[in-house]
Amino acid sequence: MNRRSFLLLSAGLTSLAVAAPSWAQELPKLKQKDKYKVGFAQTESNNPWRIAQTESMKAQAQKEGWQLVYTDAAGSAAKQVADVNSMIAQGVDLIFLAPREEKPLIPAVMNAKKAGIPVILLDRSVDPNLAKPGVDYVTFIGSDFVQEGKRAAEALDKAVGGKAKIIQLEGTTGSSPANDRAKGFKEYIKDHPDMQIVASQSGDFVRDKGRQVAETLLQAHPDATAIYAHNDEMAIGAIAAVEAAGKKPGKDIIIVSIDGERDALRAVADGKMLATVECNPKFGPKAFETAKRYAMGEKIEPWVINPDRFFDASNAKDMIADSY
Repeated sequence: MNRRSFLLLSAGLTSLAVAAPSWAQELPKLKQKDKYKVGFAQTESNNPWRIAQTESMKAQAQKEGWQLVYTDAAGSAAKQVADVNSMIAQGVDLIFLAPREEKPLIPAVMNAKKAGIPVILLDRSVDPNLAKPGVDYVTFIGSDFVQEGKRAAEALDKAVGGKAKIIQLEGTTGSSPANDRAKGFKEYIKDHPDMQIVASQSGDFVRDKGRQVAETLLQAHPDATAIYAHNDEMAIGAIAAVEAAGKKPGKDIIIVSIDGERDALRAVADGKMLATVECNPKFGPKAFETAKRYAMGEKIEPWVINPDRFFDASNAKDMIADSY
């Protein structure tokens, strides 16, 4: 290589280093301290699952003696980005983020990284093509949503003998649990040609919206024999819709869901729902433990799995008292 080529190459490398985008920075570290000021950016508080998650995070912060800056985005991705930016301005040491949607929350993750504040994602992830664990954020703590969908499909398959016309009530459009629970369910039934999804629409994880969507889809598909809801709130709304249609939930329409909340366990015990796959909302202990491990310099796995249980007629009644 001649001197001119060397100088041109050196200049090019220097310009790349100077112009390196924020995503090229190293993952922010967390200094070891006795106490931390941490943020928890919650997506919403309109259902028992979210309330249980928030209570768990607040209780663990109090137990650890850490200051918790809590925000509720009220179902708005834009507000959640603003909430994270506010936490950055307040100088928190670390942010726990439960992203409402995969793509819109990327700026929040990147803004925190640029500010030197590590982020731990809780229960929902962000688009893996735009941000990666161990690079842009510490880790994702949550359930295996794809597996949840498969477990729900397997339970329905066994109950209906492999034959069903299914209405799917989807969660929030663009959210990782909605995407993955649909994917897992679909992957399971692809080998069961007599299990067909005849209609699919978002109920946004909300009970009354789930009821309204179920009513509309049941009218459009009176031959439907099953409902798969991406969460219990929509499933409970669907029970009301089935009854309003003059049919019996649990007999005329088999309903399977995900979350494991108290009202759903009661519905399973009463025979109105077939089963619900737990999605554990108690993140506090695992979240704070992971933050402390990170501060100690441990290499954190890209996905910290929260184990989930399964509830059907065999155990639902006994587990009601322990549910949320």
